Amino acid sequence: MQRPRFHYAWIIAAATFVVLLMTAGIRATPGVLMVPLEEEFGWTRVSISAAVAVNIALFGLLGPFAASIMDRWRVRRVLLIALALLAGAVALSTQMRTQAHLMLLWGVLVGAGTGMTSMVLAAIVATRWFDARRGLVVGALSAANATGQLMFLPLLASLITTHGWRAATWLVAAAVALVFLIVAVFMRDRPEDIGLARYGATGVAISTPPALAPLAALARGVRSPAFWLLALTFFVCGASTNGLIGTHLIAACHDVGISSERSARLLAMMGLFDIAGTMASGWLTDRYSSRHLLLGYYSLRGLSLLALPYTLGAGSSALGWFAVFYGLDWIATVPPTVRLTSDAFGRENTGVMYGWIAASHQVGASLAALGAGSIRTVTGEYTWAFWTAGLLCLGAGLSFVTVGRRSFAAHAASTPVPLAAAP
Repeated sequence: MQRPRFHYAWIIAAATFVVLLMTAGIRATPGVLMVPLEEEFGWTRVSISAAVAVNIALFGLLGPFAASIMDRWRVRRVLLIALALLAGAVALSTQMRTQAHLMLLWGVLVGAGTGMTSMVLAAIVATRWFDARRGLVVGALSAANATGQLMFLPLLASLITTHGWRAATWLVAAAVALVFLIVAVFMRDRPEDIGLARYGATGVAISTPPALAPLAALARGVRSPAFWLLALTFFVCGASTNGLIGTHLIAACHDVGISSERSARLLAMMGLFDIAGTMASGWLTDRYSSRHLLLGYYSLRGLSLLALPYTLGAGSSALGWFAVFYGLDWIATVPPTVRLTSDAFGRENTGVMYGWIAASHQVGASLAALGAGSIRTVTGEYTWAFWTAGLLCLGAGLSFVTVGRRSFAAHAASTPVPLAAAP
């Protein structure tokens, strides 16, 4: 089958980017709402963090089931249901008055909605629609997490300052409704549905077995050292990004006298540089060892977190350099992690297996969000939260050149891949 000059796979990638961008914007919103909710309702930092922790945990734990549901119900239908749920829950949150409302709307419903539009969507789209440029596509889709912050946080912080937090929440709900329309018009499930082969496919396509069911995939994963390594290191990734920095950096800046608008711009700067960092990571993943890339990414992140308490004390100008450095590394771990998942468990199982690995990412983020809030409530500062995350990142990086070298070598030796089906 002759490949057209412009492949519809790029339209699918663009629509997926918009969905993931919106998901990232919604998940970043509680970070900028934390101080206004604390001031209006008198809720403690740890109680608000508890709702964020539930949100993040559901976002991750629903991932592997989302992959299976998308296989059964089709991607487009699942995304439309999830976006409708998100728009309703975010809009209703303007009327919340109690911590129970916060937990239900931002914890449970928003967590469930974003869980169905989670990071596993990037892996599913990349493996279904692309043979060539898969690492680059995963990198671009992963960068949507940063771009969501880039677009939303400064605007939301400004709206909160001038019109209150409810105006910012209405803006998010309206943006979700717009993304709903984009998905309804442009999204398709598989290239075969519109008479195409995957982008870059060559030769005769070989049918692949159906993907494992979520619980069967988990049962296979827990018997694999490669799965444990990827899941535990991605746990650290989530703890050090979404859970700690994404949730608490604005509040930590507020503690040292930096305005929410300034700190939101810092997170947006991280998002800007993460676009470049994650795209570059995708390009590198197509060419170099994923284990060695992950060693570098986690180690650099760990060093920057160990230095963060001193950086905060030095003021907003020093934090600008932290934002650049940390931003380049924010989601750079995703392309090599997806590649190692595909290598270890096969193309057909990439979505569901990466779903469980991403679930570990979000469990780590959930515990870090709650743990950092607890540390701040007890000690009055975030120092020990930053140092703990930094040490965990250093350990995660080293694991890829110690136990990781043996784990993936053993898995490759015991899992032959047919030449025609190899990525």
